[in-house]
Amino acid sequence: MIRVLEQIGRVFLRLFEETGLWFTMLWRTMAWSVRPPYGVGEWFRQMVRLGVDSIPVVFLTAMFTGMVLALQTFIGFQRVHAESFVGSVVALAMLRELSPVLVGLMVTGRVGSSMAAEIGTMRVTEQIDALEALATDPIQYLFVPRVIAGIVMLPFLVVLGDALGIGGGYLVAVRLMHANPVQYEINTYQFLDMNDVWSGLIKASAFGLILTLTGCVRGYYTTGGAEGVGRSTTAAVVNASLIILLSDFFLTKLLF
Repeated sequence: MIRVLEQIGRVFLRLFEETGLWFTMLWRTMAWSVRPPYGVGEWFRQMVRLGVDSIPVVFLTAMFTGMVLALQTFIGFQRVHAESFVGSVVALAMLRELSPVLVGLMVTGRVGSSMAAEIGTMRVTEQIDALEALATDPIQYLFVPRVIAGIVMLPFLVVLGDALGIGGGYLVAVRLMHANPVQYEINTYQFLDMNDVWSGLIKASAFGLILTLTGCVRGYYTTGGAEGVGRSTTAAVVNASLIILLSDFFLTKLLF
């Protein structure tokens, strides 16, 4: 029994330690982001890497999510003769919840893992130590451009996901299920307001911060050579995904 309690205590201590470390690195990143020199060129390079290069993944994810949601909702609403509200459900679900969360999770798998692997490889090959020897702060050089890219570019990807999801739902409902196109389009925007749009964009920026910072932190504290890089990459994806899902609840409660 004592051993079980000891293991539980170790788990909680490790959790609190990781949480404190994450917020410490967040504070250091925020502090360095407003101090010169500003690597604007590196900022744009990371924006292209995180934003533009992620468009194909976001395209497929958002499009088929909207199509599946419209199909399932239409079939269910047919039973109560409420097919006219399918457009409203798809639009609200994509704007408020599905597009920010799914885009965040997909970009985490694609970009967060690569950031952890890249910085982790720099750590185990002593490149980060070389940066410190050259009086270059690794936080400013490695963390700041990636975090800024996540905060700036993820809202654009979410807007793209919103449009694709709503468009995919329209194609399924109107072309496949033969819904009235005029009524579907009217109901799509009838119950929307700007709070639905802004809440999704705020979530997107928060998720961009979470996935980039988590990937950087896991890579920065990599130990154990090549095997450690693999562990850090896996931990970055798992930790960032869990934090996104947990924070999504509290952001939803706060914004609505």
